[in-house]
Amino acid sequence: MAEEKIYVGSGKKSKDFARSISICLTDLPKNYMFQYNNKTYIKLNVVDKKEVDKFGKDVSVSVDTWKPEAKTS
Repeated sequence: MAEEKIYVGSGKKSKDFARSISICLTDLPKNYMFQYNNKTYIKLNVVDKKEVDKFGKDVSVSVDTWKPEAKTS
């Protein structure tokens, strides 16, 4: 079953190879953050939208919610 996307930002294509995005830090869910080398990280997905929205945004930003399945051995 697919988990519901957690949208945390949007943006625009600034060039064919570049994206300019804004992220709402208060919307980042702490349960998807992790620590590495005493720093806090979160994985995000930056995806081109199929259509431009009413604000002119053509890029969406969501939290990468994938987690590996626990092994049962």
